[in-house]
Amino acid sequence: MAVSEHKISGRRALVSLRVVAAKPLTESPAARYVWAIARLALGWVFVWAFLDKAFGLGHETPAAKAWVDGGSPTEGFLKNAPKGPFAGFYNDLAGQAWADWLFMIGLAGIGVALVLGIGMRIAAAAGALLLVMMWTAVLPPENNPFMDDHLVYAILAIGLALVSAGDALGLGRWWAGTSLVRRFPVLK
Repeated sequence: MAVSEHKISGRRALVSLRVVAAKPLTESPAARYVWAIARLALGWVFVWAFLDKAFGLGHETPAAKAWVDGGSPTEGFLKNAPKGPFAGFYNDLAGQAWADWLFMIGLAGIGVALVLGIGMRIAAAAGALLLVMMWTAVLPPENNPFMDDHLVYAILAIGLALVSAGDALGLGRWWAGTSLVRRFPVLK
């Protein structure tokens, strides 16, 4: 608080001034809710991809190719879709059991973390890595020389972690206060 002394009609008066810095736009209530909704939306993208591939819900994965029924969540895409400089690398991963497990654990873990608003740093890093890998599988993108939704989502994931988007409409504040996260801040 700043204090200023002024003379008024021969008398002295103390005037206190309160200096308040404006909050950054990312801290306004409206912005926090927009970031929270973006976090929930991106989280749902990952959760839905996991559920559809795991149970063959018929959107992108037919029931006959469900992971729980022995289908491979990586085989169809990695065998047929890759093009460009990394096509051979991704073709070799297609249908590998370890790749299926890593992919599905990644989808589920990233999606749940984003939906709950916990582990945002790891979820953002893992999500961005997975999305960039998916982008490299189809280089160059079909509708743009380099940019596509995978890169936009990767940037969004990093932004969500940077603005602590898990704190609004999520469990981020509670999670940050746990002894585990206080001990290992990377889990925030």
